[in-house]
Amino acid sequence: MTQTIYTNAQIVRETEVIKGTLVAEDGKIVEVSQGSTSIAGAIDLDGDLLLPGLVELHTDNLERHLEPRPRVDWPHAAAILAHDAELASAGITTVFDAMRIGSIHEGKAGYQPYARSVSREVMDLREKGALKINHYLHLRAEVCSETLEAEFADFTAEDRVGLVSLMDHTPGQRQFRDLSALKTYVQKKRGMTDDDFAEHVDHLLTLRATYGEKHEVATVREAARLGAVLASHDDTTADQVETSRANGVRVAEFPTTVEAAQACKLHGIAVMMGAPNLIRGGSHSGNVAAHELAERGLLDIISSDYVPYALLSSAFLLADLWDDVARAITCVTSSPANAVNLTDRGRIAEGCHADLVRVARIEGTPVVRGVWCHGRQVG
Repeated sequence: MTQTIYTNAQIVRETEVIKGTLVAEDGKIVEVSQGSTSIAGAIDLDGDLLLPGLVELHTDNLERHLEPRPRVDWPHAAAILAHDAELASAGITTVFDAMRIGSIHEGKAGYQPYARSVSREVMDLREKGALKINHYLHLRAEVCSETLEAEFADFTAEDRVGLVSLMDHTPGQRQFRDLSALKTYVQKKRGMTDDDFAEHVDHLLTLRATYGEKHEVATVREAARLGAVLASHDDTTADQVETSRANGVRVAEFPTTVEAAQACKLHGIAVMMGAPNLIRGGSHSGNVAAHELAERGLLDIISSDYVPYALLSSAFLLADLWDDVARAITCVTSSPANAVNLTDRGRIAEGCHADLVRVARIEGTPVVRGVWCHGRQVG
């Protein structure tokens, strides 16, 4: 039996912060108590916060490592290991690696299939014990594409696909209602001219007209086949949220308006917003600000999106906004875990995984001082 004792800690539970001691054995939490201990070998946290390991449902960070510059294909094993280590250093102990399925073969901004091969490499490294934290798959299903159904068919219920998001990036609606925001984004990322962009928009509109409804139906069906939770993406209107509800959606990723977030709350759909939105004070696409939803009580889950350390930073911004550390930390721990049916993590409670993060606040900034995953120190 391997036992680790953490003492003199500010332990963040789901509804309160207590000064106490935590005992972990063989990767599980076995005791949480008030007060400190002087048992030899106990780790004295010197009054630092002890949080549950963070749970990340939507991050593009792996894609950033796979393609660190436009058209640069980095060696996959090295990219996966760098991604894994970066998340561990940020206090994230469970991640749903977001990978796009649904390719576009034509045009300057074409997307080629990669999710099946990369996910196999992630799981192979996991089986070999090379990864520091827990990895699941999040398939981002792009309905505005050509190959979605064929790419779905390559995955089985054994592939740890825990989340499927229904994505529609057709220009002129949802995330990119403002075409100028889309133009800035793709021209900078893909080096498009004005003519290239106009052709790109026309092509996407054609794809949506040809495949959109068919691919929406297929995504709902395939999520059920894979045993995955279904998420919507960029819902904008109450009608779109009603469609999400009818499809069985449980998580709304980045709703773009207060109207959509209110409708999600009405239907019991958890609202996820991006940490960069919260930290920057607004959406880079011009959509609703995360802090506005937080102030209205319409925010349930935070995702790091494209900056891993932003997950922890944003939680403490919420803690200051709400004057409630425990409530804020649930947005990056138990709330995302509950949304994807993981009841064995995301909280400091007896029987849960000993996924833990030691954090100090230095001049208001949260600083990670230690990370444990299943009781093993990984950061």
